[in-house]
Amino acid sequence: MPDRPTQILEAAARLIARRGVRGLRVEEVSAEAGVSTALIYYHFKDRAGLLRRTLEFISRRAVRYTDPALESSDDPRTQLTDMLLLELQDIAQVRENSAAWGELRATAVFDPDLRELLADATRDWVEDLARLIDQVRTAGSAGTGTDPYAAAERLTALVEGLSERWLSGTTSLERAHELLRGAIEAELGAR
Repeated sequence: MPDRPTQILEAAARLIARRGVRGLRVEEVSAEAGVSTALIYYHFKDRAGLLRRTLEFISRRAVRYTDPALESSDDPRTQLTDMLLLELQDIAQVRENSAAWGELRATAVFDPDLRELLADATRDWVEDLARLIDQVRTAGSAGTGTDPYAAAERLTALVEGLSERWLSGTTSLERAHELLRGAIEAELGAR
């Protein structure tokens, strides 16, 4: 059984993924989590604090299901490909995370505090991928002119866009994977 704050964050992520952020009320989160609203205010101060911590929670959760790619192979290109493909899996937790991330990103357009946290989380993701891309380049299986950070920015933006298309039903998961593999090849060169 997760601790109370984790239970609340799981409930918030579920609700955001199902119905979005704009109408989210603390009372709904408390009902979903099976806790009192007072407990939510105790742990998160206010709705904005709850949203910020939910963003951090889904970022950490994504790391848990993508990091196994680092153990799947010694080849940094394979690790990179596997890590990005793990962002697009048809399992409940990944779908929920992707939907919640998209909703929080859309809300950040209007919420400067959330925007800063989203920028930090995105920067961390880009930097992690840039390190892998640099390893691919150093190993000689990517063009020497490849800017790892710029390539990582393009690939993460593509994953976010493909995720939205997949979740909205405008692109199949198979097609999203195909497009992502093609983008990796375009960024790093053919094997």
